[in-house]
Amino acid sequence: MILSASGWRKVFAESGNQEDKSPEIGKTNTLLCALIAESFAQYLTGKTGIDSPTIAVGTDTRPTGEKIARVIIQTLLHCGIGVQYLGISSAPEIMAYSRSLDGFLYISASHNPVGHNGIKFGLNDGGVIPGSEATVLAQSFTAKCASVNAEEHAAEIMRADEKKITEVFYHSADYKNDAVKSYASFISQVITGSEIKSEQDIVFSTIKNTLAKKPLAVVCDMNGSSRIRSIDKTFIPSCGIEFLPFNTDIKNIPHAIIPEPENLVYCAKEMERLQKDGKKQALLGYMPDCDGDRGNIVFWNEHTHLAEPLPAQEVFALCVMAEGSFSLWQHDGASSKKGLLGKVSSLPVKRAVAVNCPTSMRIEEIASAFGETVFRAEVGEANVVNLAREKRAEGYEVRILGEGSNGGNITYPSSVRDPVATLFAIVKLLTIRDTILDDGSVKKGLFHIWCDRSGQNAKYKPEFSIADILDTLPAYTTTGVSESRAVLKVVTQDKGHLKTRFQKLFTEEWSKVKDDLLEKYSIASYDAVLTNGTKEVTGAKDWNNGNGGLKIRFFDEKGKFSAFIWMRPSGTEPVFRVMCDVKGNKPKEEHSLLAWETALITRADSMTA
Repeated sequence: MILSASGWRKVFAESGNQEDKSPEIGKTNTLLCALIAESFAQYLTGKTGIDSPTIAVGTDTRPTGEKIARVIIQTLLHCGIGVQYLGISSAPEIMAYSRSLDGFLYISASHNPVGHNGIKFGLNDGGVIPGSEATVLAQSFTAKCASVNAEEHAAEIMRADEKKITEVFYHSADYKNDAVKSYASFISQVITGSEIKSEQDIVFSTIKNTLAKKPLAVVCDMNGSSRIRSIDKTFIPSCGIEFLPFNTDIKNIPHAIIPEPENLVYCAKEMERLQKDGKKQALLGYMPDCDGDRGNIVFWNEHTHLAEPLPAQEVFALCVMAEGSFSLWQHDGASSKKGLLGKVSSLPVKRAVAVNCPTSMRIEEIASAFGETVFRAEVGEANVVNLAREKRAEGYEVRILGEGSNGGNITYPSSVRDPVATLFAIVKLLTIRDTILDDGSVKKGLFHIWCDRSGQNAKYKPEFSIADILDTLPAYTTTGVSESRAVLKVVTQDKGHLKTRFQKLFTEEWSKVKDDLLEKYSIASYDAVLTNGTKEVTGAKDWNNGNGGLKIRFFDEKGKFSAFIWMRPSGTEPVFRVMCDVKGNKPKEEHSLLAWETALITRADSMTA
């Protein structure tokens, strides 16, 4: 089992086959579930100081989820924990609902293959527990597994009062209904950036008024996801958007789970079919992963007349652009002193975006247009969420954060990625347009604000499409996270030592190839950046930072950013991840630099200690 801050994961299918769709988990996995539940029960009571805390428990749609849930619920009840079982629930839903409880335990392996499953733990702040706390919990669990009577103990603690078990399942539908209502209310706050109902109404009425004139339909490849039983089918239409889902059989996950381009093609094909049949308003689509916290985008390109998957990095970039413009529109627009509700307001002086280390450097360009600072953490949603919390404590407003390398976004006050938040960031771009105020002045819409702020006013036109918006994003060429080139198998167990060897080889190679790099790619210098948890160190001299992220940034002769290469062992899969990001539309340079990095890592991996 891989134990990381983002969740604990393993193949739970009894056969050990990661593609097995059987619900059976076998004896060993059953006993492990009991020890997992006891570990969290003890952690929860110690952390909250409550004798009998109450938590939400839910699952995604994986076949093994039900059996895992039953063992965990029985054990939690045995340990004195109150349980509200939601059954199948999306991650954003259970995390929103848990804000009114003492915590949550969510059974999911996110985007991993169907035979995998896992656990995410959280308190009532709407996100998973931070890395430092996850380490404490993991140590407790591994100690239990190592004890001499582990099997007997696990078998004992999964026995609970049958009346209590029956009661939990009897009330499950009611708790699920409460969770859906809570989530719908919370996502309205996330989308509008306001807790005030009258302010939320202004945003949603603005969206609806535009859609009454320019209808929009959203296609969704549910792929058997937990979002089939979440808010999508009711909330999205309530905002004036036609919702067109398919693959909605909760018992069937028809294709691979990870929402990357190779799986977004199904949504693209459906959109093209609808367009051919005359459904011209079918302009956006998305596909969630199994736990429903990640959903990357497909759009109808009015320039090519094709449905095209949007790369993960561009999805996040688009959301950062949308929310930066939305913040300006909320406060003082771009050319009006009156913000939302006609009140004079001003933006916070310190504003920031929190991202992970391998997020494309295009984010710095977008954020700078809005006067925002970018801060970077190690890979892992928990790391980015906690970095944002740290920066808020320092006085920054951090409205948007996320892992650009994986797509999707986290919009405050949420602490988890959410495809509905991603979708509505783009919907706001399309629907909040220029308006004439009572005094005759023009309040610019979101896309107009972005064009103005980024020095691209010549590209703005009143009738714009998604393709027009995308044409204004800074051009970068970035390795996709699911590409085969992005995943390496290495034998070196100590990844810190591997990086030390890589550093030695890199510095030796640099002296040999620097003239060639300057001539071919205008690369004149480099520095090293390390990320561990929420901490980033630039200009590092020693590249050994254990299992953290290592990035080599390249600069031109004027000291301006040109490209970076990056590496890190995955925390949720037994692989070593690499990528390259290059400023401009330069696929040859991206391929060349990534191939160089890969060759050096391979050589470092083959060296003796």
